[in-house]
Amino acid sequence: MVAQLYCFGESGNAYKCALALEFTGTPWTPVHVDFFNGGARTPEFRAVNEMGEVPVFVDGDLVISQSGLILDHIADQTGQLGGASPEDRREIWRWLLWDNHKLSGQAGTCRFLSNFLPEAKRPPGVIPFLQGRLKAAYRVLDDHLAQRDWIAGTAPSIADLSCCSYLYYPEPFGFARADWPRIDAWLDRIAGLPGWKHPYDLMQRAFPPAAA
Repeated sequence: MVAQLYCFGESGNAYKCALALEFTGTPWTPVHVDFFNGGARTPEFRAVNEMGEVPVFVDGDLVISQSGLILDHIADQTGQLGGASPEDRREIWRWLLWDNHKLSGQAGTCRFLSNFLPEAKRPPGVIPFLQGRLKAAYRVLDDHLAQRDWIAGTAPSIADLSCCSYLYYPEPFGFARADWPRIDAWLDRIAGLPGWKHPYDLMQRAFPPAAA
């Protein structure tokens, strides 16, 4: 049975898992969740993930939610992207936790408010606040990449996939690659790896592309 990833194209957290599956050559199929119309809050979905969140990885009787844990499982099962040493693995987990708290956790909220919530419903001041917090996170990541190609160790890992995901999306939320040259070069390195695809080429999106 082919593994399934419950996901939708706009989810950066789902994208990082989809990338890991692609990079490791793991057979998988996307299961689209109609998130913006309440698809993650239905009783049927809650039976899959009581947290009501995407992504969810299902492989036979195994069900895993939370992107960091899914990434760790993929690395563990495939022997890829998980670091070459115990020191690498600790560093990978340090950056996975940092990303969830400081980067993806705030980028996802900021991008949602900026692009997918009607302007009249956007809480005043929240987007600029999040953009300020994100700027500090970008600086940490950009500085970390000053003397290295990859976040942890000397090869790509799930730490890179966790931290990069929201930074490939076209919807504006205050991130400009040109402002962060080391991040920009790092994103190019990841996109140059065999199997890389844009999120909207890996998963069904909820919203059609904007007219040119």
